[in-house]
Amino acid sequence: MTNSYLSRKNRSRKGKINAVAPSRGEIIKMLENRGQPLQRKEIIAALEVESDDSREVLRRRLGAMLRDGQLVKNRRNAFGLPGHMDLVKGRVSAHRDGFGFVIPDDGSSDLYLSSREMRKVLHGDHVLAGVTGTDRKDRREGMITEVLERANENIVGRFVEESGIALVVPDDSRINQDVLVPLADTAGARPGQVVVANIVTPPTNHQPPVGKIVEILGQSGAPGMATEIAIRSHGLPYNWPQGVEAAAQAFGESVTKDMAKGRKDLRELPLVTIDGADARDFDDAVYAKRQKDGWRLVVAIAEVSAYVRPGNALDVEAEQRSTSVYFPNRVIPMLPEALSNGLCSLKPDVDRLCLACEMTVSGQGKVSRAGFVAAVMNSSARLTYPQVAEYFETGNLKHHQDRQKVKRNLDDLHGLYQALRKARLKRGAIDFESTEYGFSLDQRGAVTGLVEHQRNDAHKLIEECMILANVEAARFLLRHELPSPYRVHAPPPDGKLEALKQFLQGQGMRVPWRDDPQPKDFEAVAEQARGRHDEQLVMAVLLRSQSLAAYQSKNEGHFGLALKAYTHFTSPIRRYPDLLVHRAIHFVLARKKTTTYAYTETAMSDLCTLCSHNARRAEEAERDVIDRLKCVYLETRIGEKFDGMVSGVTAFGLFVELNYGRISGLVHVTGLPNDYYHFDSVAHRLTGERRGRVFQLADRVKIRVLAVNLDERKIDFDLVE
Repeated sequence: MTNSYLSRKNRSRKGKINAVAPSRGEIIKMLENRGQPLQRKEIIAALEVESDDSREVLRRRLGAMLRDGQLVKNRRNAFGLPGHMDLVKGRVSAHRDGFGFVIPDDGSSDLYLSSREMRKVLHGDHVLAGVTGTDRKDRREGMITEVLERANENIVGRFVEESGIALVVPDDSRINQDVLVPLADTAGARPGQVVVANIVTPPTNHQPPVGKIVEILGQSGAPGMATEIAIRSHGLPYNWPQGVEAAAQAFGESVTKDMAKGRKDLRELPLVTIDGADARDFDDAVYAKRQKDGWRLVVAIAEVSAYVRPGNALDVEAEQRSTSVYFPNRVIPMLPEALSNGLCSLKPDVDRLCLACEMTVSGQGKVSRAGFVAAVMNSSARLTYPQVAEYFETGNLKHHQDRQKVKRNLDDLHGLYQALRKARLKRGAIDFESTEYGFSLDQRGAVTGLVEHQRNDAHKLIEECMILANVEAARFLLRHELPSPYRVHAPPPDGKLEALKQFLQGQGMRVPWRDDPQPKDFEAVAEQARGRHDEQLVMAVLLRSQSLAAYQSKNEGHFGLALKAYTHFTSPIRRYPDLLVHRAIHFVLARKKTTTYAYTETAMSDLCTLCSHNARRAEEAERDVIDRLKCVYLETRIGEKFDGMVSGVTAFGLFVELNYGRISGLVHVTGLPNDYYHFDSVAHRLTGERRGRVFQLADRVKIRVLAVNLDERKIDFDLVE
């Protein structure tokens, strides 16, 4: 070891230390070689760090490595490597009953945390935990050794004040410790109001978290409150940092000649956008033309990478958001409106920059040739799904009856869709058909009713075109070997497969697989379910059996779509991974040297992890709002009767899903006909001891809405004989 850290130092006027010290990699390598934990003075000696300033830099670096979980300090104040100390680094996942788990970062099996251990942490905290043994269920048990990062800076909940004690009861049931609030820090909150508490002192073994009120949102049932609570509960960024909106507006409202310079001109193609009636950001436009042996297909995607450059203010904020979040009454966009609904959006009859995927598709729905091109386009029409579906059925294109080029495009797109649909079925992709429900809201944001959303051929056409473009983008990235995000969907884990098998057999359905199920096996189950009285239940259980899709820097295929390679390319306005894919494609098209590429493999892997986490965060926030609004809706229907189906059976009662709205509630066992009931977990049934009455999965029942608890998102039903 040379004396690299002996004299290369100086101290700036402001006291900042400018000195050379061992890197993190050098520290880890040295500890690996020594094979034992070392105290700081031993590390200093081993790495020959002799100058005072270099030692100070090393001290700070060791502290940072502790915070990041790269090192662990034991009881003798020696620094060691977590992997050699039987320690697990991961996120805390709390259960509403008080216990929890550490979900390891490395994907290994979860670590069980007792309710006592959970006193030290809150849901989402990043921790180091030691393995202490196994419990009666043969699960690894653990003990928190260090909290690396607190996940909850603020907590949203209901304010309570009794007998001179104030506290906040968290809205998120996974946060099972109330927040104590000194009376001097209540900010005038009144009991029952929904508030935001800033955590001043995190929880310990002996004390719950202590906080202060920083925001009063209002009453929990007020219009729009569901969205406000979800935004803050899930930590969604909803305000633009200073300068971000101005940066978006600086590009202007229209594409200039300089912007379009060097791009392929697609303005003569009758490209069209097809979206929902209330959509405002138009990501994609499509065009198809029938050829002798198939079709020419152009999928043009909104250009974002020309405006959002790596490292600029727009990019930093987009990365932190990672995705737009869609609520029934509000959208939290990934990009400021000047771009998302303005310059990037493929509005009709205006020039827009795009990145287009041009494909030749055979009559069998297979791509024989594909390429990407930076282009400028001009959308011929902004169409909606109902418009296009009606045109496919009747030949009448509402509001565009005289647009012959647009109609010819739709005719050829429809023919292409039918070929793509057949190809999808042939390869065995899983098709989860289900009815979705939304909410109708008044001007105040109050729920006035439920709205049924049916998928039609227009939805499926766009879906198939986007899948095709996403596949070609993935293939392009694989060929050029640039670090990029792939959308990976793993096969179902063994535990979920076994539970699904038991469920299907209990419903009298054939299980098509033996050991190694393929996507076509799940599609076969879906086909069996179609037309059955319990079709929705089977589809829901089938969907729950699947693994969660995630972004990864390494391609491992997409099980659900039965594809060997897949990525997200078609929505860069609302998804950050798509923007990363666009940057990679543009990099290749510009024929730049690989050494100048902005992302290393490690950096891309970290971005994939961040985007996956933020995508799940957005989905959970959206689901929370939907669940709360369902409660708000049924709160006005207490006493009314509805038809439903038993969707779950437990020892304490039946979960019933209503036929309309997909709203679930509980019929408690005490609400069943008077008897002693015995629970059969294998057959999913309750059987009365005296009368022999049986209640089981998929039974059709009539219920009455008994009670609604909005704070806990719980709905109680009463069985109507």
